[in-house]
Amino acid sequence: MSELSTYRAFIASKSGNRTMSGGFQPGALPSRLFAHQAAVVDFACREGRTAAFLDTGLGKSGVQAVFADQCVRQTNKPALILTPLAVAEQMREECEAFGVEAAVIREQAEIARPAVYVANYERLHKLDLETFGAVCLDEASILKAYGGKVSTAIRKGFENTPYRLAATATPAPNDHVEIGQQSDFLGVMPGNEMLSRWFVTDQTKMGAYRLKGHAVRPFWRWVASWARSAALPSDLGGEDTGYILPELRRHAHVIETDLTDGAADGDLFRIPDTTATGLQAEKARTVRDRCDLTARLVAEAHGPSVVWCERNDESAALAEATSGVELLGSMDPDRKAELLTAFRRGEIETLVTKAKLAGFGVNWQHCGTQVWASLSHSYEAFYQGVRRSWRFGRTAPVDCHVIITDTERPVWANVQRKAEEHDRMKREMVRAMRDAGQSSALRLPYTRPEAVTLPKFMERRIDHAA
Repeated sequence: MSELSTYRAFIASKSGNRTMSGGFQPGALPSRLFAHQAAVVDFACREGRTAAFLDTGLGKSGVQAVFADQCVRQTNKPALILTPLAVAEQMREECEAFGVEAAVIREQAEIARPAVYVANYERLHKLDLETFGAVCLDEASILKAYGGKVSTAIRKGFENTPYRLAATATPAPNDHVEIGQQSDFLGVMPGNEMLSRWFVTDQTKMGAYRLKGHAVRPFWRWVASWARSAALPSDLGGEDTGYILPELRRHAHVIETDLTDGAADGDLFRIPDTTATGLQAEKARTVRDRCDLTARLVAEAHGPSVVWCERNDESAALAEATSGVELLGSMDPDRKAELLTAFRRGEIETLVTKAKLAGFGVNWQHCGTQVWASLSHSYEAFYQGVRRSWRFGRTAPVDCHVIITDTERPVWANVQRKAEEHDRMKREMVRAMRDAGQSSALRLPYTRPEAVTLPKFMERRIDHAA
């Protein structure tokens, strides 16, 4: 390699953008795929290890089903789709809709031949991960909820798997660490290296990072080299017809609190505390009021309702007040799956649960009323929970009731601020995808040929100087 070629390779390595990583030419894709889904599947097959940051309702399940099937044909090995609890059967049905035969499994002994298999994340330890030629992580952002041990097990367990797909909605705003997790899982770049290259510590928020001012576009170009992102099908060259969602009607209900309750000695009023600990104390004071209001809202609803809460005491009180069915984290996984499936099928009228238990993956287009009887600072939990109902396939408006106390107004303001940041992040990602030419292959950087022919008058000057 010449010195000029070596230098060019060195400069290219500093951009961080990944070149094609050993994928394959996909076979015929099902005609049922929409144009934007087909574009993502084609990219995933050709690249081999990619992420699909597709907003809720854009068909991530179909993308995973077809990608996994293509990988089975390519490797003649089983392909695994990992899903959140109670989503495995839903994923199997989605596979069938695309003509992909799939089986839900609970342990390694159920794998009989090269095919597509679906399992819950909770069953990971029951499987021999070296068996699979491909893996898809459904709702891949759920890895954060499992903590470092499970995240590490997944990353290490599949580090030799040739074909990988991480499917999730747009990552949470200002949580760029999540993008690093996806990159790490895909073998693109370790998360700590990503942070050191494009980020600095955010001095205003403990443990947070922010993009360097000059690094915004280079960072998103790097993401575009291994991921596809879309908020609407048109972001990937598709048609938006049918994907324009019905109205989301947000209703904020404020409960006035007694500020003399809990005041320190010598003080007339207590000073509200919206830290994690203080917020729980505020919620405990208003459980009864929030339950009464929730019961009234559920009674006035037309059709099924889901009630979201944060605390176990809230869950029990809300279930009693609304005559709803309670889904708890302490329940057996099979019982949780049974209740979630029953609600999806319309067999349960009112479900009371927490966003961290049922806020990922499930499709509840039939449910037009959500009541957030208790709210946290987590925008992702709120966003994911709302999008269980407000998604593709829903034709009627969705009513989202948010119950807060007057002392929790800063929490609701924080969630709304993060919503604006989320929308800005999506715009940045989509713009980067378009800049990368995502309807076809990535644009190649301009490179000047090594052999340079000089004009005659310059050659004479050089000879004369010599």
